[in-house]
Amino acid sequence: MATLQEGNRESNTDRDARPDGWHDEAATALLVLADGTVLEGAGFGAAGEATGEVCFNTAMTGYQEILTDPSYLGQIVTFTFPHIGNVGVNDEDIESLSLAAGNGANGVIVHARVTEPANWRATRNLDRWLAARGIVGLSGIDTRALAIRVREKGMVNAVVAHSPDGTFDVEALKARAAALPDMSGLDLVPAVTTAQRLDWDETSWELGEGYGRREGVKRRVVAIDYGVKRNILRLLADRECEVIVLPAASTARDVLALEPDGIFLSNGPGDPAATAEYAVPVLRDLLESRVPLFGICFGHQLLGLAAGGRTVKMTQGHHGANHPVKDVTTGKVEIVSMNHGFAVDRESLPDHVKETHVSLFDGSNCGIALTDRPAFSVQHHPEASPGPQDSHYLFDRFVEMIDREKAARR
Repeated sequence: MATLQEGNRESNTDRDARPDGWHDEAATALLVLADGTVLEGAGFGAAGEATGEVCFNTAMTGYQEILTDPSYLGQIVTFTFPHIGNVGVNDEDIESLSLAAGNGANGVIVHARVTEPANWRATRNLDRWLAARGIVGLSGIDTRALAIRVREKGMVNAVVAHSPDGTFDVEALKARAAALPDMSGLDLVPAVTTAQRLDWDETSWELGEGYGRREGVKRRVVAIDYGVKRNILRLLADRECEVIVLPAASTARDVLALEPDGIFLSNGPGDPAATAEYAVPVLRDLLESRVPLFGICFGHQLLGLAAGGRTVKMTQGHHGANHPVKDVTTGKVEIVSMNHGFAVDRESLPDHVKETHVSLFDGSNCGIALTDRPAFSVQHHPEASPGPQDSHYLFDRFVEMIDREKAARR
């Protein structure tokens, strides 16, 4: 990985000339870490600067879904798989609830230069799509070496800058990176949550059919949107659920006024302890109502906080589609998608909360269930998109819980 020490760059001609007659291509993008490290590469996507916490994702596919996952707001995603962009993008694989730009990753780092797409579903080149969404990209660095750096020293704040003419104020970029706030303490949910109620009826994608529409309705689920992914809502609609999406700041009265059969807590970005200041009192009231509740990722962390536990910042987090998790209630081991930088501290869980899932990578908590309320949650992403579908059964578990509670109330 190359470093730059001077803020004033030489001209491309002087700098790139080599005795053997070859010329190194001038850098048109920089990744400037908070510790002053500067990595050179080729820019793509949007020109300009983006800031965020650098994390690495080990998924080999699904980069469009990853980059539009609202959970990545405030982060610069580094893909360890070297070839990103070769299947292009399309309008069907966006995961943020809002199709507008700004509801996903701030920047993207890849190894190989982005090529023209070679996939029948592609409608656009990744480069142009990123530019349209305002996402700054950098290619041409050793992304696996960067991943090792994050693994050993932790996720670090950075600025990724793309200047087509190769002109940068390196010292200013270093100062900006060093001044960025830590992710701990940041409530990023207001930037991604829906502004108003939304009724959702789209179902899962099928080859030759595309996305469908829910037909029958057997249950009503209210989803609290902390940065929800579309595929979560589709899997609920697949199971004949009427899905009503509400803003993150909704009150317990707002939720219960809709007479839900079940309540869903979505994924989302930032520090759950910061969002908990207004979310946890609501969740405690909802738990008292005894309406079945299911949480994913950020929603899992909020449920853990509402139940009396605490959350901790992870060193490198979990980001990828190849994470082994054990369901300790069944003994089943599944491969799952992960995307989180905070975790529920199992040592903090009170007696009425049992651990249901555990990471086989590092032993961290990946699921809980309350013993005195019909509520459970998981840290991983059972909806995948991208990733394996091993955990789709959790949506079945949720609707079965709803049906049992409805039957018991008759």
